[in-house]
Amino acid sequence: MKSEIRSQKSEVRNQKSEVRSQTLSSVLCRLSSVVCLLAMLLVEAGCEQPPIRSELPADADNSFNRFSTYTRYASEKINILPLTEFVDVGDAQQAKINLYVSLLDSFGCQIKSPGVFRFELYERVLRSSEPKGKRVVIWQDIDLTDPVKNNDHWRDFLRAYEFNLPFEPGGNQSYILQATCLCPSGKRLSAEFALKRTK
Repeated sequence: MKSEIRSQKSEVRNQKSEVRSQTLSSVLCRLSSVVCLLAMLLVEAGCEQPPIRSELPADADNSFNRFSTYTRYASEKINILPLTEFVDVGDAQQAKINLYVSLLDSFGCQIKSPGVFRFELYERVLRSSEPKGKRVVIWQDIDLTDPVKNNDHWRDFLRAYEFNLPFEPGGNQSYILQATCLCPSGKRLSAEFALKRTK
């Protein structure tokens, strides 16, 4: 009988140790589930990676592309505005030409640009295939490559340059005024405008 009691006690001990080991393994299993769940929450909660910069290859030559883009905004054409006219100064023997010139880019927009301006006045030959006759006056070149001087002649409300050219008129005469702009790129732009002097 004593041996039976001992064997039952031993059985109970074995069952207790099995229950303990099962409880311990279930606790460890739950604990690992909680740790995994926390790790997933941290990843989902906004641990963003910084954006990857897309670097251009070292052998790419962007200076050419930039240069070709800006050349489309350079001066392509010169235009003498219809506001250009003779103006009397004091007595009738003195006068000047108020001249308004605009520079246009490849899109036809009036722009401000450096350059050297040259103005010439020719007699106008009526009823001729070549109306530009003898040259009457050539004024000294006006260098507008300096930003301050360029701005002095610029009239923003007209988007054009203003020049005042002294001239001694010779009665009622028709003229052709030629404006030339020598651009820093080496380009030479030219335009002509018919002017009539009336007393």
